[in-house]
Amino acid sequence: MNGENIIFATGNEGKMREIREILNDLGRKILSMKEAGVHLDIVEDGKTFGENAEIKARAVWKKTGGIVLADDSGLVVDCLNGEPGIYSARYMGEDTSYAIKNQNILNRAAKAEGKERSARFVCNIAAVLPDGSVLHTEEAMEGFLADRPAGAEGFGYDPIFFVPEYNKTAAELTMEQKNQISHRGKALEAMKCKLMSLYGRKNDESINRQ
Repeated sequence: MNGENIIFATGNEGKMREIREILNDLGRKILSMKEAGVHLDIVEDGKTFGENAEIKARAVWKKTGGIVLADDSGLVVDCLNGEPGIYSARYMGEDTSYAIKNQNILNRAAKAEGKERSARFVCNIAAVLPDGSVLHTEEAMEGFLADRPAGAEGFGYDPIFFVPEYNKTAAELTMEQKNQISHRGKALEAMKCKLMSLYGRKNDESINRQ
């Protein structure tokens, strides 16, 4: 089972920190694509978060086998007709800084007020298992667009996503706080439960069945 490791199909170090923190209970080493020696240019041409997550996971799985996870996540802003949505990573071009992307979103939503600024982060996680079957989990974190960017703890769109429960942006939350309520944190927890029900922990005999 790929040396009992789990590969997560991303090169984003910000994501990997969150992923390792949450999946630590599985008792397995969580490798990024780079750490697993996989270098692919994956075309994410799905029409949903779930389709894109599965495309990424399966592309890596074809190279490595074992258990491969991938996520597709994004910011959905209601007053912008759901943008940037599944195009969040490619919004305004992949090489454009998130400082520019964030400010552009705030500028476009400038006339929206109160509940009109509702938004959510959505995350779908796909896990391709050793036999090629696929599991999915999908969760969301509800909030609003902030008036201005704030915080330096997160990444991506975190500085402009206001979390009412904490009266802070996602980028102002600690890692522990964020993992408890975030779209990715909740989707990872749900996936962890599914994997543990199938394989248990690293030292359980059940992991050697595949």
